[in-house]
Amino acid sequence: MTKKELPFEDVRVKIEEAKSITILSHLNPDADTLGTALGIYALLTKDKSKKIEVVNASNALPLYLDFLPNLKKIKHKMDYTDSLIISCDCGSVDRLGFDLTDREILNIDHHHSNTGYGVINVIVPEYASASQVAYALFDRLYEVDAKAATCFYAALLSDTRYFTTSSVNEEVFSVAKDLVNKGAKPDKIAYHFTQRRSLASVRILEKALASLSLYQEAKIAVLFVTREEIVASGAKVSDMEGIVDYARSLATVEVALFAMELKEGIRISLRSKKVDVSQVALAFNGGGHKVAAGFTLTQCNLQQSIDRILEKINELGLMNET
Repeated sequence: MTKKELPFEDVRVKIEEAKSITILSHLNPDADTLGTALGIYALLTKDKSKKIEVVNASNALPLYLDFLPNLKKIKHKMDYTDSLIISCDCGSVDRLGFDLTDREILNIDHHHSNTGYGVINVIVPEYASASQVAYALFDRLYEVDAKAATCFYAALLSDTRYFTTSSVNEEVFSVAKDLVNKGAKPDKIAYHFTQRRSLASVRILEKALASLSLYQEAKIAVLFVTREEIVASGAKVSDMEGIVDYARSLATVEVALFAMELKEGIRISLRSKKVDVSQVALAFNGGGHKVAAGFTLTQCNLQQSIDRILEKINELGLMNET
């Protein structure tokens, strides 16, 4: 789907027909899913004739994102039983954390692994963030104000790793410029991403770096943290965001793996420089992009999980691509 192919009219009609709307972001939310959801919320709440709620099923939200407009409006349960659902940055419906059987869903995303679970699917894998998709769609339908621009820009900044990923191109910078012109403040937004690290995030980073192991002539790097280390450091999942990139940054490394031992299972983050790690994620019922993917394993312990993933990388022949 290209920008010219976006279903502007279908989306406009669907929103106009809805008496209530629920905007959902995915479990263990990051800046892209929350920024996209809150950006859309800022636009839709201008229509006072509709009931609009923004919801996330996770109990905890990243503290450093407290500067996003309307973050405190996010609820953790849905109050509307017949609302139109707008899902943001979520590749599969189960990651939204709610039973959405028989619900109409407007699915906004940029993951090529998205399962297309919506009655309207607005999925543009070439775009750098879900917020870029949302901006391309809603800028045609609404007047994007400073609040929405701030949310969309923060999401774009985060998912491009400060404009350093392979998805960054001229159009991304054009969108960023538009959002700045509409009121986003790059310096203030960047401050919240780079200058507000928690002490727990540094403590858990120390544990993760101490676990570093290299495989296949140092082309694969593995980091992990145990449940005990997470509890002792006081870290939340959001405090561990970006740890996997330390492994990928090593000169010889082509594939990086970070494993977190959580209550619900072993959560895996995969990153690469060129290798298609989404193949690994799909093999374990996960998803993501070519160079950034993830999933959760529930039937094995930490080391078994790492071993299974390394075996799968070999089975798929991914390192033959390097």
